[in-house]
Order: sequence, then structure tokens, then C-alpha cells
Amino acid sequence: MADLKNPVLMAQIGAPHGIKGEVRVKSFTSDPMALADYGPLFSRDGRKFEITSLRPAKTVLVARFKDLNWRDEVEKLNRLELFVEREILPDDSDEDEFYITDLIGMDVLNEQGEKLGTVIDVPNFGAGDMLEIKPAKVNGKQAQSYYLPFTKAVVPSIDFANKTLTAIPPIEISGRPEDSEKDNK
Repeated sequence: MADLKNPVLMAQIGAPHGIKGEVRVKSFTSDPMALADYGPLFSRDGRKFEITSLRPAKTVLVARFKDLNWRDEVEKLNRLELFVEREILPDDSDEDEFYITDLIGMDVLNEQGEKLGTVIDVPNFGAGDMLEIKPAKVNGKQAQSYYLPFTKAVVPSIDFANKTLTAIPPIEISGRPEDSEKDNK
């Protein structure tokens, strides 16, 4: 991806809005209107996008980018993701605030400290963030990835210094025999 060493997804371009080059944009920033404050945004293929105007519109923003003035120029940008370099973002001082991208690559440990796998993505399918886990190899075989809800109950602790998080998978996922034995009594 261009010259970005540690890209952070900031927004995704949507459909055109009108005929004069404006587009709908979904912002992933805590304050959506602050999207323009981060400077130029970059696509995966290295194109640079500078916001010249930004305004709210229902559940998205409407943006105009420098040098894009007509609908036919922006139609092909639909679903294009826009990034910035991680180092330009402010550091989070609160332990409960962090960038989702910081979770990717973390080892997932169970309560006993055994490695369950590694976080490979943090998608949101509409009902909240999920952790996509690539499981640790078992007997030399790699199992398919699986999802855990990213909630305080399932992920009670995150250790950014050691790049680990502790997960307590729901019984539907873990199939913990000690839990099913309790149910049968």
C-alpha cells in the first residue's frame, strides 16, 4: 500500500451524491466530522485524496475531494477504502480507548495463558465488533479461522505491552466440557 508502513482505515467512499463530484463517505473516526483534520487520505493503490469540503448527511458524510469535480469521476470510487499513517494519529491515554487496528496481530490467550490463536481482523457485521481468530496449529494442522464477539465478557483483558489479549470463548464456541457437565446436573 503506497508508502504507508502502518496504515489505519479512516473511511470508505460510497456512492456519488449529485452531479458535481461529491460522494457519500462512511467515516470510522470517533468524531466523523474530524475526518478532514487528518490531512490527505490514501487508497491501497497509493492514490492521494484531499478533502476540500465535508458535511453531515443522515448516517454518512458528503465529501468533495480536490480535483474530482464530476459524477463520472467519482462513480468508480464506490467502496474505496481510505487510510492514514498510524503515526499521525494521537496516542490513546485511556486503557479502554485504542485503535481497532492495534488488535490485529495480537496473540489470543485463554484464562490459563495457553495460546488459542492470533487476531487477524476485527470486522463489524452490524451487531458489534468481532475478533477473527486464526487458531494456533493443533498437531501440525491449521484449522479455519473463527469469530469471537469483542465484548468485555469475552475479552476481559488486553495487554498492549505484550501484544496479547485474554479471551473466554462462549460455550457455543469453546464446547467446554466442564460447563456442559454443570448443565446436566
